[in-house]
Amino acid sequence: MPEAFRTGAIQEPARLEVEHASVAYNGTEVLQDITFQVPHGARVAVVGPNGAGKSTLFKALVGLLPLRHGHVLIHGLPLGHHRDCVAYVPQREEVDWQFPVSVADVVLMGRYGHLGWLQRPRPMDYAVVRRCLGQMGIADLAQRTIGELSGGQQQRVFLARALAQEPHILLMDEPFAGIDAPTQEATLQLLDQLEAQRVTVMVSMHDLNLAAQRFEWVLLLNRGLVAYGSAAEVFTPETIRVAFGDQAFFLPGGVAIGHACPPEASCKEVQP
Repeated sequence: MPEAFRTGAIQEPARLEVEHASVAYNGTEVLQDITFQVPHGARVAVVGPNGAGKSTLFKALVGLLPLRHGHVLIHGLPLGHHRDCVAYVPQREEVDWQFPVSVADVVLMGRYGHLGWLQRPRPMDYAVVRRCLGQMGIADLAQRTIGELSGGQQQRVFLARALAQEPHILLMDEPFAGIDAPTQEATLQLLDQLEAQRVTVMVSMHDLNLAAQRFEWVLLLNRGLVAYGSAAEVFTPETIRVAFGDQAFFLPGGVAIGHACPPEASCKEVQP
């Protein structure tokens, strides 16, 4: 469990509240009037088409993008009132993988929020790094540079960095994109562990069936909030078509996204 809960330093649970939030690029609103709450310890899949604002939402939640309107509250307080309690795992294409830094040093970056001004890492910080590397199955890669790694290994490094931060809330942007099956399974196992520790987790993805099968809450975006609730409540023909237009259709095995419903398919509602 994160340190703040062990010590009682923060009395409010890790509840995330977004109230009428709007985010703009160059004067154009990308997210419009978003309102939702994520309970403490919940696991939420954030889904929607390309350009729906999933990455924009996550960047706003960690203060990388300013809100044009509205508020974000964590532990009942606005952004900026917490010490590193929200961890963010960006999409891999947003990272400069040629930067000459070792795997261990990347994971150690997750400890910086726990250090005082100009304070050097302590033995306990290095111990946390070793634990997180082991938890993600990459202890043997500690001295390798990140540019040498495969896509799945790189994903595990950034997950280990997020774990080293000991967050109360974890945001993961497309962690299942372009990774191998073992890394996907390791990521899902990590989500189970975090759920047991009551860490609030939000994960953006394109796989609607994975969202329905492995997440208790689903947030469906398309520049605004289309639906939010359980998969059965969110994944209906009406809400899917609002978000994806004529790209969406329902197959006997679940929801599919394509250009049109194939003539042989049964395009009716399928309960996740």
